[in-house]
Amino acid sequence: MKRQIPLALVFIFGWLMLALYFIPLEGAQKVNENMLDWTSIIGIFALALGIWSLITVNLDRIKHKKRDWQYSFITLFGLFGMIIFGLKFGGENSMFQGQESYMFRHFFNDILIPIYSTMFSLLAFFIASAAYRAFRARSALASILLIGAIIVMIRFFPFVAEYTRPVADWILNVPNLAAKRAIWMGVGLGIVATGLKVILGIERAYMGRD
Repeated sequence: MKRQIPLALVFIFGWLMLALYFIPLEGAQKVNENMLDWTSIIGIFALALGIWSLITVNLDRIKHKKRDWQYSFITLFGLFGMIIFGLKFGGENSMFQGQESYMFRHFFNDILIPIYSTMFSLLAFFIASAAYRAFRARSALASILLIGAIIVMIRFFPFVAEYTRPVADWILNVPNLAAKRAIWMGVGLGIVATGLKVILGIERAYMGRD
């Protein structure tokens, strides 16, 4: 029963949601909206489960002093610090003013945002390194890719912008857009195939099994 009941629920609600999407009746649309509201509720419980998992994993790392276990203290401090200072109670003179409190905004603006900026700035070097390896003119297709990338990048240069911008816009709006649409079509077909596999019980990874 531990396997049959989840599979039956996924099968029933999967086909129900799929059917409600194509039924134009007002009652069916209301049922669809109510069921979508339940997904938000389930998402809240999933968030609570994720927080609990984060706490237990880091406590286990600290307890057994695994590799880089000291960073688990920083993770837990940041987690509970944002939760505590994000609370709102005690009136206008209280330090707990929710998202408007000084400590909450200080943590967010002066710690979290600089961390994001650092991560994305480091990512730029990885992108540049990958682009250097990908744009080596070792074949005709690689040469075309290199030429197209150069034209698209130099369209921002003020001295040559008026000459390169029309060509760069054509590259972005015609061959590049066609490739993006093909990728999105493939992604859409993959989503449909995966959804059908889950509904039919072929894909059972959500049950903790491959």
